[in-house]
Amino acid sequence: MTSDHLADVLDLVRVRATLSGAIAVDSRWTSRAPLCDQLKIIGVLRGHVTIRTNGAPPAALEADDVAVLHARSWLELHGGTGTGSVLEVPAPRGYVRHLGPAGSPSDIVVGGHIDLDDTGRALLTEVLPSLGHLRGSLPQAGSMRRSLLLLFEESAENSAGSSFARRQYGRLLLLEILRTYARAAELPPGWLRAQADERLRPALAAMHADPGRPWRLDDLAGTARMSRTAFAVRFRAAAGVPPHAYLTRWRMLLARCALAHDDVTVAALAARLGYGSESSFSHAFKREVGESPLRYRTRGGGAASEAGSP
Repeated sequence: MTSDHLADVLDLVRVRATLSGAIAVDSRWTSRAPLCDQLKIIGVLRGHVTIRTNGAPPAALEADDVAVLHARSWLELHGGTGTGSVLEVPAPRGYVRHLGPAGSPSDIVVGGHIDLDDTGRALLTEVLPSLGHLRGSLPQAGSMRRSLLLLFEESAENSAGSSFARRQYGRLLLLEILRTYARAAELPPGWLRAQADERLRPALAAMHADPGRPWRLDDLAGTARMSRTAFAVRFRAAAGVPPHAYLTRWRMLLARCALAHDDVTVAALAARLGYGSESSFSHAFKREVGESPLRYRTRGGGAASEAGSP
């Protein structure tokens, strides 16, 4: 583990990203579709689009804006200007044009999704809103736009090595999304807000570097050069949980990843993560995850979702 908490987190997440379609329209239009993806991405390359979904207020997107929909069940897009009839646009697969004689679109929109494994879903449920609006005016918007375009090109061309490229671009896009939230939003308590707190980063780095150590509150406060009380209060306000609860959740995320992707015994994993016995580890894992380590491994809990925190 590194001293870069965000890198530590993303190292645990398996990602598959696909930019599945794009539409170019030169009139008033609307598009409606059900959603089954855990993370849906909408990017506006030109024009103005209003997006609606369940459980969130509408968002008005302009050119270079990106919307991230987390665990939503339906999506509506509305665009165009004027007083003419409204064109019903089906959810696109590939690049679809709906243009009149002039042939110049007023709106160009791309859409896709990011499939996450079980660890990724556990991490992102805590930090992502139902509908996130990432504005193109933000300093990091250019990086998001480049990642979106690269994803779309790889998805459209499906050349040799495209699946590898989509995994890498998907991780970069997810990184840019999380960076944007960390810099621009009033974050709720959770791991993303904690890693943004420079005073807490030494304690996070210490826990990540040696998760099996029996960390005491005094030890962690010392890494942050704070009193025990001040550290405990600040940590809970940022992370939403006390330091030892955070450490347990971090251990369980490491355990999920290892059980899904590594050939390690439960006994060896228990020792690596600081548990005195396999049974104590299994009890902690079941309490946190909802099933035993062996059941989790057998079920294949780490697989990235096709449908679609510390």
